[in-house]
Amino acid sequence: MIRINRSRRTAALGSATALIAGTVLAGAFATPSANADSRHHGGDREARGAAVAAARAAKAGIDWKDCPADWELASPIQCGWVTVPVDYAKPDGKKIKLAVDRAKSTGTKDERQGALVYNPGGPGGSGMRFPTRITTKNPLWTKTSKAYDFVGFDPRGVGHSAPISCIDPQEFVKAPKADPVPDNEADKRAQRKLAAEYADGCAERSGAMLPHMTTPNTARDLDVIRAALGEKKLNYLGVSYGTYLGAVYGTLFPDHVRRMLVDSVVNPSREKIWYQANLDQDVAFQGRWEDWTKWVAENDAAFHLGDTQEKVQAQWEKLRAAAKKEPIGGVVGPAELISFFQSAPYYDSAWVPTAEVWSKYVAGDTEALVEAAGPDLSDTKGNASSENGNAVYTAVECGDAKWPTSWQRWDRDNTRLHKDHPFMTWANAWMNLPCATWPAKQHTPVHVKSGKGLPPVLIVQAERDAATPYEGAVELHKRFKGSRLITEKDAGSHGVTGAVNPCINDRVDTYLLTGKVGDRDATCAPHATPKP
Repeated sequence: MIRINRSRRTAALGSATALIAGTVLAGAFATPSANADSRHHGGDREARGAAVAAARAAKAGIDWKDCPADWELASPIQCGWVTVPVDYAKPDGKKIKLAVDRAKSTGTKDERQGALVYNPGGPGGSGMRFPTRITTKNPLWTKTSKAYDFVGFDPRGVGHSAPISCIDPQEFVKAPKADPVPDNEADKRAQRKLAAEYADGCAERSGAMLPHMTTPNTARDLDVIRAALGEKKLNYLGVSYGTYLGAVYGTLFPDHVRRMLVDSVVNPSREKIWYQANLDQDVAFQGRWEDWTKWVAENDAAFHLGDTQEKVQAQWEKLRAAAKKEPIGGVVGPAELISFFQSAPYYDSAWVPTAEVWSKYVAGDTEALVEAAGPDLSDTKGNASSENGNAVYTAVECGDAKWPTSWQRWDRDNTRLHKDHPFMTWANAWMNLPCATWPAKQHTPVHVKSGKGLPPVLIVQAERDAATPYEGAVELHKRFKGSRLITEKDAGSHGVTGAVNPCINDRVDTYLLTGKVGDRDATCAPHATPKP
């Protein structure tokens, strides 16, 4: 469920799915730092392989061209490819091509500071829309875009970059799925069977890639992209899971970082990646769900869903029970409701539209809810993208760490959590359960820490973030010496740098333009609360 910064996905496993050239500069392919966490990640062989791949990429550069029409990235955005080894321990072995794109900086030659590379989260999110922040003149990024080319990419396994798959996309989006909250042991057995079948499907459809679908390998890919861009050091913006990718990159390549901004932070502790991180998320989601239902009650004049939080919660339970008894429009059951409604705890920008759809339903209009929460079987391209994103999410999280294989532990932990945090807990459990029977090697997570040469990193986090709880930002702040933490107090939207809050926006601009993080951590008042 960590997976975010993407469009609504339809659940795969009876659960809700979560919701990221020029002249080669001297040193563009410097050897990865000896600080690399070699003991657990193939060590020196993979570090050497990454250096070899980066040297080749620096020499080859990127052949920028207009993007293919069906990528829907209009000129002046340009697209290209970067070649990376599937297995960094074997840099002369099988290779794949990663899709990259860019929009050039808008400033003068003297203002330009290089490329800013972006990852929006996931795992499984595409960064290819990032350059549109320049071409659409996004007001939050106009100052930064004078200094940087904005570069996006599809990580390995995602989109145009050797995409992986675990199930037929049309089958993946079919609805209604089973209610994630089990009524009995038979329901749990059915969900366990689905999860095991999904893991088997990943092996059947994408088995050769699975052992190599890890965050450290994506970090190595990021360094090869840096070299292909002709950049001696990396300027990086990571949101959500992209913060963990940044944390691992900063650990493996500390002296390759120039600027690093991470927003809405995954807890990088080995003890959290990934099983415990998902349990922590269930608690945070419940808190943010309650923030939203309180707001809905306060705006009862607009939505007519109840003038107290208790009444709004009762409406939710009534809706859920009705959808369980008879799926709305034949396709929207409890699983589909969670998949749709979870966008409100994720993003403040979804508060009004989610409440409006719900309000229409209560007033007798079911069409809006079916349109919003049900699958569109005619959208084969979108469905393929959804299935691919879910496959990458699963492959990376299952491959990054060793997951519990004991069903008794999963059952105990989620039963306990569900009592007080019912909104998301069981849906999230089924989402991740394929990791219990994962058919490929599971690694030990990188020990995230500062290394020689790592510059000050800027960390931005909302205090009540549901998808990446606040403690993650505090933990990364402790581990990256010299970093600064900007906290948005009494706020919980995911992806803080995308919201209008001058206290944050100005500090982000200052950091990206000057490298200055300030003398101390900062606390900002919340951005404006949505209005109906």
